Amino acid sequence: MGELTTDLIRKLHQKKYRQQAGYFLAEGEHLVQELEKASEFNLALQASELLVTERFEGWPGRLRKRVVSETLMSKLTDTRSPQGIIACVPMAAIQSGSGVAAKAERSVYFHEIQDPGNLGTILRTLAWFGGFRCLLSPGSVDPFNSKVVRASMGAIFHVPVECDITPGQLQLRHADIACLGMQGESLKSAAFRHSRCLVFGNEARGLPADLISMTGATVYSIPGSGAIDSLNLASAVNMSIYELMR
Repeated sequence: MGELTTDLIRKLHQKKYRQQAGYFLAEGEHLVQELEKASEFNLALQASELLVTERFEGWPGRLRKRVVSETLMSKLTDTRSPQGIIACVPMAAIQSGSGVAAKAERSVYFHEIQDPGNLGTILRTLAWFGGFRCLLSPGSVDPFNSKVVRASMGAIFHVPVECDITPGQLQLRHADIACLGMQGESLKSAAFRHSRCLVFGNEARGLPADLISMTGATVYSIPGSGAIDSLNLASAVNMSIYELMR
């Protein structure tokens, strides 16, 4: 890549500049370690660049480094106590994934998910099990938001993510689509394990009925006591993925 200016890097905390430049930021030692690990398999991640203070000048790894002053580092970060290491990562490397054929993957689709912490937690689950692609509808939280990246604990480097996927596009890509509802087959049914795509709705409003109808999704339910009427989105995803994979 052409070297990004420090002025542009500072602006990558804003979505419009991330979209213009095609890069996002990942700050901190743990995230950069996960980036290095993922770049062994996803070669597109090797176009990332590290900005480091003198403390990390000897950082071992394949990614190229640029040494900057402590003062400049404090201007590049959005955290109160910068660790001294930050990565500029090409968004296209996350969107394309590792090159594994999409047909071999299952997908998890989110309609207008809003909470960065939820999405980060969900990405950790998808990375743990492997073989999943994360699809986000228009109006969803930006997966390259720093809060999502931090909450993912580096999982974002291991899960292909696609943005602005419409329900119509989803229907063309997958035949066996499943979603959750209060009235449906048990998640423990054998039919659920044949699902190729799981669909989840907004944290507050859930899935619109017309989206379920449009995609032809089969509704399944997580058995519970009935004491409450809903689960946290990340919890529902975790249970569903576990049941799908076991």
